[in-house]
Amino acid sequence: MDTLYSFRRCPYAMRARMALLVRRKPFEIREIVLRDKPAEMLAASPKATVPVLVLTDGAVIEESIDIMRWALADHDPEDWLAGDDPALIALFDDRFKHHLDRYKYAERHNTNPAEHRAAGLAMLRTLEARLTAHANLCRDARGLTDIALFPFVRQFAAVDPSWFDAQSIPRVRRWLAGHIGSPLFEQAFARLKPWKKGDTPIHWPA
Repeated sequence: MDTLYSFRRCPYAMRARMALLVRRKPFEIREIVLRDKPAEMLAASPKATVPVLVLTDGAVIEESIDIMRWALADHDPEDWLAGDDPALIALFDDRFKHHLDRYKYAERHNTNPAEHRAAGLAMLRTLEARLTAHANLCRDARGLTDIALFPFVRQFAAVDPSWFDAQSIPRVRRWLAGHIGSPLFEQAFARLKPWKKGDTPIHWPA
């Protein structure tokens, strides 16, 4: 069975979990502790970051967006790949994540958080414009692009919720709330006991 090493709060792992869940084929999920990563995960992927998907045949997929696309290429019951905008995903994975980190962890990066917050908000305004046409970023139904982006927008909003709620991006806020409130996100965000060798496997979907 395919095995996913994951960490509940990591947005990269979050989007990988959601794609694997919507694929509707069983996989084993192993929740890890970042300060005590299991040897089995490190042996599979020396990069030592989540998510890591170890396939039944021993192949390893180390990047979350690759895990998503692999899962959906195998089985895509909601046709998420029809809602895949690779350029937008790459832009947000690069530039939005850059600004998010320097806004959220300003002391760590020795940056001006207000500057990076403004830059992140400017990128969210481009999503606001896209959402005038559809309920989601590529169409009315959710797709890969929505699931790839919203965990990072969720992090951005959570840094200062009062400030975020006061910004003139009502469609983005509605889009974000819809994904956070979805049964799929609730399932993917379930709290799990950290995995240890010898534990009874946890299989998703349950």
